[in-house]
Order: sequence, then C-alpha cells, then structure tokens
Amino acid sequence: MNVIHISAECYPVAKVGGLGDVVGALPKYQQAEGIMSMVVMPYYDRPFIHEHTLTLVFESQLRMGPMLLPFQVFKEEHDTLGFPLHFVRIPGLLDRPAVYSYSDETEQFVAFQLAVLEWISQFNSKPDIIHCHDHHTGLIPFLVNHSARYTHLKNIPTVFTIHNAEYQGWIDWSKFNYLPEVDPTKLGLLDWNGCINSLAAAVKCCWRYTTVSPSYLEELLVNANGLQDLFRMEQGKGHGIINGIDTEIWNPQKDEMIPFHYNPENINKGKVANKKELCKEFGFTQSRPLIAFIGRLVGEKGADLLSAAIHIIFTELKLKANILILGSGEKNIEESLTELKANFPKEYHSFIGYDESLSHRIYAGADFILMPSRVEPCGLNQLYAMRYGTIPIVRNTGGLKDTVLDISEDEGYGVKFDHESPAAIADALARAVELCANTTQSRLLKKKIMGLDFSWNRSARQYISLYKDLNNYA
Repeated sequence: MNVIHISAECYPVAKVGGLGDVVGALPKYQQAEGIMSMVVMPYYDRPFIHEHTLTLVFESQLRMGPMLLPFQVFKEEHDTLGFPLHFVRIPGLLDRPAVYSYSDETEQFVAFQLAVLEWISQFNSKPDIIHCHDHHTGLIPFLVNHSARYTHLKNIPTVFTIHNAEYQGWIDWSKFNYLPEVDPTKLGLLDWNGCINSLAAAVKCCWRYTTVSPSYLEELLVNANGLQDLFRMEQGKGHGIINGIDTEIWNPQKDEMIPFHYNPENINKGKVANKKELCKEFGFTQSRPLIAFIGRLVGEKGADLLSAAIHIIFTELKLKANILILGSGEKNIEESLTELKANFPKEYHSFIGYDESLSHRIYAGADFILMPSRVEPCGLNQLYAMRYGTIPIVRNTGGLKDTVLDISEDEGYGVKFDHESPAAIADALARAVELCANTTQSRLLKKKIMGLDFSWNRSARQYISLYKDLNNYA
C-alpha cells in the first residue's frame, strides 16, 4: 500500500506546532509496519533544506487564476527521516523561510495544493491513499472529486486529519478563480457562512476524517469554531486516533540536548542532576518543586490565565515552588508574564521565544509540566513530559483528558482540573506541590509514567487499519 501525506509542516524541516511533530513521525512508523508512506510539503528556506541533498524529480507549471506559476518538486535524496520526503518549490511563494504569517497565505497554500495534484496526476502508479493534514490541504478532497482536471484521481480514498479545527483556511469568494474548473453544482461544498472554508470543504468531501484524540472528536460536535453543525452532520465519517510520540527522538537515555541521561531504573539520580543544572541556569532553589509551561502564549492554551494564577500561588497560597515559562505568542500575554519577574525574582522566570534544546532540558529537569488549555486536540507536551518522568498538570479537555489519569483515580499519575480560571490552575498547582512533598509517591509516579507507552506504534496501526478498510471499500 502506498500512502502520500500532504502537509504544511514536518519536523524537523518546519514545525510550528503538533502538526509538524505528527507528520515527522507517523510516516516513519507506518514504514516500519510495511506501508510505503511518503510526505510532500512546501519548500522552505530553512537549514534542513540546505544541509541535505535534494534531487529534482518533477517540474511543470500550474495556472492559478490569471497567474501561470512554474513549480518544481524535489526529493530529499537519502530518506534521512525514515521515509521519502518531497518539497514543492514555487518562486516567490514556496521558497521563503517562515511557514505562516505572509499576507499572501491564501495564494501560498492554494498553489501548493494545485502543484501537488499536478505532480500526483503524472504518477505511473497512483497512491492508494491521499492523506491530507489540516486546512492548508483541505481543498484537495474537493478538487479530486469535483474538478474535471483531476477526474483520474477521483477513486483514490482521501483521509483528512484535523489537528486543530480553530484554524479553517477561510478564503474570500473573490479568489474562487484560483481553482481550476469545477462542477458548478457542487460549489456549496466549498461554502460555509459566505466564504470558502477549506477545512469544512475537506470534512464534506473526504472519505474519512480523523481527529488527533477520541475526546476531541466528541468535543467538535459542540465546540468547533462555528462548524459544530457540520461535524454533527458528518460524524459518521469521523474517527478519533490519539497521537503518539517518536520515542527515538524523545528518549532521555540518549537525548543529546540534555546534560544527563537516565532511564526508569536510575530516574531519581537523572532527574536530580538535570534539575540541578536547570535551576542553576535560572537561579532557582533546587529543593523546591519546579513547575514548567512550554507552548504558545495564546488564549487557546490558557496562557492568558497564567499571570493571575501565579499571583495567587505566590501571594495568597504562599506556595514554595518555582515556575518556568517557555513560549511566545500574543504580545499582551508575553508582557504580562515578563512583568512577573520583578515581583517574584527568586521563584519565577520566563523565556519569551522558543528554544528546542531548552524545551528538552525542561522536560528532563522539571518536576511538573502545566497545560491549562482551553482547547487541546491531542497535546504532545504531556506525552513528552511523561517520557522524561515529568508529571503532567492538565485541564480536563481533548487529548489531555484521554492521556492523563488524575492521582485520585486508580492507577492515576497526573493532576487534572476542570475549570478555565486562574483559581482552578492555582488549586491544581497546590495539589502538585503537596504531591511533591510526599517524596516516595512522587518518585514512584515519575518512574511509572516513564514506562507508559505513548509511542506511534499503536496509532500507526490504527491509521493503517482505516486505510485498508477504505481500500476494500474503493
């Protein structure tokens, strides 16, 4: 079976969030299961591109409205990531350093999708599955079904994975002419609330859609940034498959980004050594519990609640703990978290920006990882943290709900809370600090969570089972 994954991100080439992690790992694990799984993504002016050998495998041109755009497809020659990786390059659109944030993002990703379809169209052997990821590829299921230009691809099953339904790829109808000729009776499949909605079109037109956790699949029926009715109508096509993590990359026994390696048997020694280095780096008292937040500083992640919650734990609850924030995002949130340093210079530090190496050192050295998300389709940080023996403190939503059991439950190993408020976060942190005071329980939990299996093996097999069912149906 041959599967082609189409995505805007793929770690380590280009990663903004969980999408990049998934697309950088799932194909490798599918390959290990005997599936020929490949990835095609935009070409970015980034270090990976320049540090690896690329071979030109196809070049042509595409028409997008009044524009005739030349494009090239390159293959990374040595399958360094464990699977064939291809890049679409379009001068002026798909050859820039950033993944998102350009003013012509609509043109960028429409052109990417059209180029991919032009390339697939000339394959001698068509793929068995076209697997699209997020709204940047959401027009493909519509086009292969309803554009005469791609009729020959119509019988290939399309799978669409929703990594985050908050972002939907809205396109004004004035840019409809960017698309090739389509069946005019099917234009309603593109529309949602008066604009072209790429994610909605994909859900309507794909053979099956998946979410990155079972709980997120259910949550979309009631909270999907305006698409709740659509998900209720199409729920028969939906499957929730929890994400995994690449246990070769996220491995404290050989992670080159952390100072001291360790395994479940010597976790206490290893965590203490890494925590000592981390506390030295940020001026913390090592004997206190170290609680970390890693992620985008946006409301979706609950980051706007952090400043008030930190005030509560230090001024009202008087907790003896250290807090470390790593992330970037909305300027007002960044500023509020930066200003806290003056109030709590010995207990608190924030690093505004992103540093991959620092994130690994935090997972290895922190006692707890905090994830107060309002929306968390799957969440990977809690899985990375547990792999490093760092106990998760999470809001009970989405994939966090599916992957963390509260310590009050049988076999529980984390701290969970329900409400979106600074007070709820502060109460959860107080529970965590109390847990840390029980040294024996804390050590046992850290060892336990290192042994939990959140690898991609099981999830990869679930995707393969879905593919096979679709191929039988086709």
